[in-house]
Formats: sequence, structure tokens, C-alpha cells
Amino acid sequence: MSPLFPLLRTLAAVRAWPVAAQQHARRNAMIALTECTQRRAEREDVDRFFAGRYPEPEVAPAETLDSRHG
Repeated sequence: MSPLFPLLRTLAAVRAWPVAAQQHARRNAMIALTECTQRRAEREDVDRFFAGRYPEPEVAPAETLDSRHG
């Protein structure tokens, strides 16, 4: 075995590290995006459910409320 082998092996690992780190970061970002998309879809489903089940009450315009107390 060559005495340079450990040095070459270390050099190869150092050169490969940025690529591996970028790929790992990209994978983490894709997982996070998928999670956020799923949560948003669930939140929208819940909003639609409650909107259909409990319609929002009608609110009087601000001018009408102000004139009553005026």
C-alpha cells in the first residue's frame, strides 16, 4: 500500500463533501416541502368542512353600528 493512500483518500472525501452536503440539504428541503403541502391540504379540508357546516354570520356594516350608538 502506498504511503500516499491515506492522504489521497482524505482528499477525495474532502472534495466529495460539498456535493454530498448539497444533496442532503436538497433532500431535507423536499421532505419539508412535502410536509408543508400535506399540512396545507389538511388545513384547507378542515376549513371547507367547517365553512359548509357552520356558515359565517352576517356582520352589519361599521356605519350601521356607529349610527346606533351615536
